[in-house]
Amino acid sequence: MDVMGDKATLLETGRFVQPSDRDETGEAVEEARQRLAAEAGDVEAMSVLGAMLLRRGDLDGAEPQLRAATAAGDRAAANNLGVLLHQRGYADDAAGWWRIAAVAGSAPAAHALGRHHRERGDEPAAEYWLRQSAEQGHVLGAYALADLLEHRGDTATEQWMRVAAERGHREAAYRLARALDRKAADGTDSADGDEGDGTGEVEQWYRQAAARGHQRAALHLGAILEKRGELKEAGRWYLTSAKEGEARAACALGFLLRDAGDTESAAVWWLRAAQDGDGNAANALGALHAERGETQTAERWYRAAMDAGDVNGAYNLGLLCAEQARTAQAEQWYRRAAYAGHREAANALAILLLQGGDASGAEPWFSKAAEAGSVDAAFNLGILYAGRGEDDAALGWYERAAGAGHTEAALQVGTARLRDGDERDAERYLRCAAGGGSAEAAYRLAAVLDARRPPTPAHELGEIAHEKTECEEWYERAASQGHRRAQVRVGMLASARGDVVEAARWYRAAAEAGSRNGAFNLGLLLAREGSEPEAAVWWARAAEAGHGRAALRLALVYARRGELAEGQRWADLAVSLGPGEVAERAARLRDALREELSA
Repeated sequence: MDVMGDKATLLETGRFVQPSDRDETGEAVEEARQRLAAEAGDVEAMSVLGAMLLRRGDLDGAEPQLRAATAAGDRAAANNLGVLLHQRGYADDAAGWWRIAAVAGSAPAAHALGRHHRERGDEPAAEYWLRQSAEQGHVLGAYALADLLEHRGDTATEQWMRVAAERGHREAAYRLARALDRKAADGTDSADGDEGDGTGEVEQWYRQAAARGHQRAALHLGAILEKRGELKEAGRWYLTSAKEGEARAACALGFLLRDAGDTESAAVWWLRAAQDGDGNAANALGALHAERGETQTAERWYRAAMDAGDVNGAYNLGLLCAEQARTAQAEQWYRRAAYAGHREAANALAILLLQGGDASGAEPWFSKAAEAGSVDAAFNLGILYAGRGEDDAALGWYERAAGAGHTEAALQVGTARLRDGDERDAERYLRCAAGGGSAEAAYRLAAVLDARRPPTPAHELGEIAHEKTECEEWYERAASQGHRRAQVRVGMLASARGDVVEAARWYRAAAEAGSRNGAFNLGLLLAREGSEPEAAVWWARAAEAGHGRAALRLALVYARRGELAEGQRWADLAVSLGPGEVAERAARLRDALREELSA
C-alpha cells in the first residue's frame, strides 16, 4: 500500500506532485466511494481518502483519516501524515511519522526524512535515510543522495546522479551532463564519446533533460549542435530555452539569426536577453547600432553590458571613443577594462599610450596582455623591443606570438632564422606565415625553395610546358596578393619558359604598382617584340625610380636616334645610379656622345 504515499511525496518546492487533468465528476464519485468504505472501517480506504484530501489541500479533512489509517499500521498513511504536518509547520512531528513509515519500508518517507535531516545540518543521518530511499528505487531519493554526495565531493555522486537520470529526473540528467561535460573539457574522461559526434553521452543527457523542459539543458544542447554545424536544430533548442526565459539562449539565438542574415530578428532576441541582464547580448546590440552609425544608442548598450558585469562593455566603449578620436575617454574605458583583466583592452591601452609617445607606460600593459594570452600584445612587444635594438628579446616575443598562430610574427621569426643561416627552421616559420596569408612570407619561402632546385633547361619550341614547382606556386600566390618582387619573379619564370604574354602581364602589374625592376623587364620584353617606343616609356619610369640599367638603355636608344643631348642626359643618370659595370659603360657612352656633340 505504498502507492498513495508515492503520489504525495514532498518536492523541493514544498508542493505536492499534481495529478494530470482528471474528470472531476469521476474523482468526486471515487472520493464518495472511499469515504463510505472508510466510515465502514476500511483502513486502506482511510489512507486513500486522506491522500486524496491532502492532495486537494483539505488538511483538516485529511488529518483524521490519515491518523486513523496510521494507527492501524498503514505506512503510506504515516508518510502522508508527515507531509501534512510539515505543511502545517510541525517539522519535528512530521519527521517522527516519516521515521515510522521509513522503518516500515516506505521509500518516499525515507526520502522526506533524509531531506529533513539535511535541512538541519545532520548530514550522516541525511545520507543514511536518503541511501535507504535511493536503494529502494526512489528517484527523488537517488537525486537527493547524489546532491548530498556532490556537496561533499564524493566520487559516488555520478553513480547516483546517473540512477536518478535514468529514471527520468530532468535536473539529474542536466547535472550529470554538466559533470561529464566538465570532465571532457578537463581531459579527465571521454564521456563515452565526443560531445560533438552525435552519440556522446554528454549530448544524450542534455537531450533527455531538454526534452523534459529543462531550459538550461536546451541551451547547452543548442551549443553542442551549433558547434557541430547543425544550426537548424540548434536554433530550435535555443528558441525553446529562450521562450522559457533563458537569457543566454536568447542571446545565442540572436547570433544564429545574425549569421543567417536576419539582423532584425537577431536584434529582437538580443533586446530580450539584454533586458534580462545578459551583457553579451547588450554588447551585440551595441555593435549592431555602432555599425549603423547610431553611436549614442551603441554607447548606451555598451554601458548596459558593463553594468551587467560584462567587461567587454568597457572595452567596446573604448573602441567606440577611439573611432571618434575621443582619446582621453578611450584611454579611460580601456584602463577600466584592462584593470578588470581584459587582455585585449590592455593591448589597446598600450597601443594608445605608445601612439602618444609614452613607450615606458605602454610596455607593462603589453606585458600584462601578453602574459594573459593576447597574441597581438606579444607581437607588439616584439616590435617594441626590436625598435630599441634588443633583438633577442624581440625574437622571444615574436616566437611566442608565432607559436599562437600570428602570421606577421611567424614572418619575423622566419626572416631572423634566414639571417642566422638556419634555413630549415626558417622554412617552417615562413610556411606558417605564408599559409596565414602573408605575401612577403610566400615570396621569401619561394625564394628559399627556388635556391634549392636544380637549374631548369632552356625552353625549346614544341617542348611540352613543365609542371609548376612548389616555389613557383608560392611566387604566384605572393604575386596574386600584389607582392611586386614576386610579380617580377613570376614574370621572369614565364619568360624563361617562353610564355611572353604571361610574362608581360606580371611585369606590367609590378610596374604599375611602382616596381622599377618590373618596368625595366617589361621594357626589355617590349623591345624584343619590336615595341621600342613603348619600351622607352617603361625604361624612363624605371630610370626615374633609380634603375641604372634602364637609364643606360635609354641612353643607347636616344644615341641611336641621333638625339645626342638626351642620350647624354640619360647616360649621366646611369653613371650616378650604377652599379659599377653599368656606370662604367654609361661613362664611356657619355664621353663618346660628348665628343660627338663638341665635334
